[in-house]
Amino acid sequence: MYIQYSTSVPTRSLRRRISNRKKSITKPIPNESKFQDTISKLPPRFTPEELSDAITLEEDLFLCFHLFNWASQQPRFNHGNCSYHIAIRKLGTAKMYTEMDDIVNQVLSVRHIGNETLYNSIIVYFTKVGKLIRVVNIFRHMVTSKNLECRPTIRTYHILFKALLGRGNNSYTSHMYMETVRPLFRQMVDSGFEPDVFALNCLVKGYNVLSLHVNDALRIFHQMSVVYDCEPNSFTYDYLIHGLCAQGMTISARELLSEMKGKGLVPNGKSYNSLVNAFALSGEIDDAVKCLWEMIENGRVVDFISYRTLVDESCRKGKYDEATRLLAMLREKQLVDRDSYDKLVNVLHKDL
Repeated sequence: MYIQYSTSVPTRSLRRRISNRKKSITKPIPNESKFQDTISKLPPRFTPEELSDAITLEEDLFLCFHLFNWASQQPRFNHGNCSYHIAIRKLGTAKMYTEMDDIVNQVLSVRHIGNETLYNSIIVYFTKVGKLIRVVNIFRHMVTSKNLECRPTIRTYHILFKALLGRGNNSYTSHMYMETVRPLFRQMVDSGFEPDVFALNCLVKGYNVLSLHVNDALRIFHQMSVVYDCEPNSFTYDYLIHGLCAQGMTISARELLSEMKGKGLVPNGKSYNSLVNAFALSGEIDDAVKCLWEMIENGRVVDFISYRTLVDESCRKGKYDEATRLLAMLREKQLVDRDSYDKLVNVLHKDL
């Protein structure tokens, strides 16, 4: 008998079904004796709090899931927020998202169960695995829930902002996610929540660093103290300086740097590296060198790209002696290793 096999590449859905089938076959079987021992320690009419304590103490995560399901089948027992929460936390931490999803569905099916803390934890774990559609559905459930304890708080919006802005891997994708963040921010304000520095920094980062909309970021920055009664912090300035340098707006970046230092704030390594590169590329070699040494004095780490850009642009401007002295000082102060030093010397010789 002749059997013809398909030579086409399996579809994504087929590969997922095969993977799920393998996982179900290889799913571990709970240790029955250990399971019975855990059950025996529970009182006859145990409460959700007592079940939560038992799940907390249990190190076998699959046994925790089995214990939770066993308790669900017991007569006259109903899970509470605490037992749902600890089970979701343990399974989410262990990345057992399929089992966690089963428990989340149980939470959503019971109207009187749930609170803001529980749903925030669910959102956190779903964002880690990239299930943003599931996150949005959970958030909508919180907004429309008749249980006031389930309504979103400022913490919920923080989690959503961070999740959405962490998804973009290029400026176009980040811009598309910003189109979701903006109405979400307006909804937060319309719900009566005063934007804090974290929420406003998320907008600044989204506009400036990720989607490269510098003017929108500066608008939020100037509104922080005037409109929202919220003072910018070091993260605000770092996001803005990095974005301005990426656009070659060194004058504005220098003004923000001066304002930042006037408030006693120190830029992070990313901001300093951005400044060194931007100054060097715009021909402001002396400012770039000054910024480099200031960065080192403040204990920030200089990356190799900044060193290379500064040496390369110094040579382009004909400042070979300055570049040579800079390399000598870097070697003398042991700020670069042997391999990096040799690469920088090659850059210098190539431009001679």
